[in-house]
Amino acid sequence: MSRDARWKALLELLVERGRLEVEEAAAELAVSAATIRRDFDQLAEQQMLVRTRGGAVVHGVSYELPLRYKTARRASEKQRIAKAVAELVAPGEAVGLTGGTTTTEVARALAVRGDLATGSPALTVVTNALNIANELAVRPQFKIVVTGGVARAQSYELIGPLADGVLGQITLDVAVLGVVGFDVAHGAAAHDEAEAAINRLLCERAERVVVAADSSKLGRRAFARICGAELVDTLVTDTAVGQETVRRFEEAGVRVLAV
Repeated sequence: MSRDARWKALLELLVERGRLEVEEAAAELAVSAATIRRDFDQLAEQQMLVRTRGGAVVHGVSYELPLRYKTARRASEKQRIAKAVAELVAPGEAVGLTGGTTTTEVARALAVRGDLATGSPALTVVTNALNIANELAVRPQFKIVVTGGVARAQSYELIGPLADGVLGQITLDVAVLGVVGFDVAHGAAAHDEAEAAINRLLCERAERVVVAADSSKLGRRAFARICGAELVDTLVTDTAVGQETVRRFEEAGVRVLAV
């Protein structure tokens, strides 16, 4: 296992459990305790975790795994979800994409759609995510609009009042939200309040709102509310979603697509 793969696995275990012992991690990853100690020390130097005697704990009370360490989590589910979301977009529409691993996959799915290979523009994409803009900028048939703002390292998203100014001047056909949690009672949510504020503006400027979220995020709450469930038209998730969860969202007026 490469160092990067180990680090991803360690951080995922840490986020899931809150605390991890050296021996426990070594057994999980089938490597030596010395290797885990070295990994913990190096991750602590990057402020990705807090080193303890014999192990490590998550960094901070409310921990968010940076985007570059989340790309492998539920990858197949996210790709299926992304393909289904991309199929909801019509040629020529204006699409808002928030940051996140699932919305990044949506951007990739849009990029390879055959009916979006030509046009002037074939699609207008408005995003506050630098990585999404970077991936789509090489597609000359796409018009890419990037909000202003200050870059947030964890998600590559631009946040702050500079982004507000751009979003106040546009309208969208559809906004696609990547979320940390989506609950019928508490709505869609993110870890960071500034990030949630920009995502909320994208929703307000859109004719319809699509939440792209794997089933592990459903029924979960997070610190910063983006919007209520009543503002969401469609939820695209994976087939592991429970029938009771689907029923509750549908009763709230949200169309659920499980793929």
